[in-house]
Amino acid sequence: MNLPVRRPGRALALLKAKGLATAHPAAPSWPIRLAEDLRELDADWQESAEVCADAAWAARSAGHGVLSLLSPEQVTAAGPDPVTTRTFRHLYLSALRFDFRCPSLQAFVEQLPDTALRSLDCYSRALYAFALLGQSRPEGLTVMDEVLAEGGEHAKTLHVLLHGLWLGQDLDQGAERLLSLSTRPALNTGRDPIVFFRVAGALRRLGRYDEGLAAIDRALDLLPPGDIAVHADLVRERSLISAARDLHQRPPLRALGGTPT
Repeated sequence: MNLPVRRPGRALALLKAKGLATAHPAAPSWPIRLAEDLRELDADWQESAEVCADAAWAARSAGHGVLSLLSPEQVTAAGPDPVTTRTFRHLYLSALRFDFRCPSLQAFVEQLPDTALRSLDCYSRALYAFALLGQSRPEGLTVMDEVLAEGGEHAKTLHVLLHGLWLGQDLDQGAERLLSLSTRPALNTGRDPIVFFRVAGALRRLGRYDEGLAAIDRALDLLPPGDIAVHADLVRERSLISAARDLHQRPPLRALGGTPT
């Protein structure tokens, strides 16, 4: 197989496109500008996922989420070219994911035309898997395995699946699948606070509280300073683990009156 030849400076061009997209999140035109930049670069699905996920998160953090800038009709309409269509879809589905709108994300994907469904890129299917996993729907595990077989070690894709397993509290073997996924090379770097955060939650669900505390403490230590919202999530997880451990270790209450019953 002949791999596409990427010209020098491509990473810098993608970084510039993301920078322009995130510089003015309130501007209604930035999604269109981003689509134009990615089309000019002929971005593949991995590159589009990298840029669009970060841009959607930055817009949400600034209080100007993608859902207020793109309508469902814009996203489902056939774009002037495949890259533009995929860019809008990546932005919109990522925004639904970050808002935890799993039923809406599922419904949006399932109402796409058959031709679009058959040609969905791997990252879009990972976002669909997230929607199913986040609702603890077992078919999400099937979609996840299909994505894993195709997506390889693409970190953004793996993070989407990890997020879905973390959210799907009632999935059969969900915590175990999360821990297994976290050992993939792209995630098991020892430097990603979000991976440690997700792992801590899985360990709490499995009753492995001391390991969970160690994982969340590692996440807190790795988190860049100033990320207030994520820091609050990590502190909340630590409180949940501590409370669960204390409850587990607390001796059973004796019956009142001094006489065992």
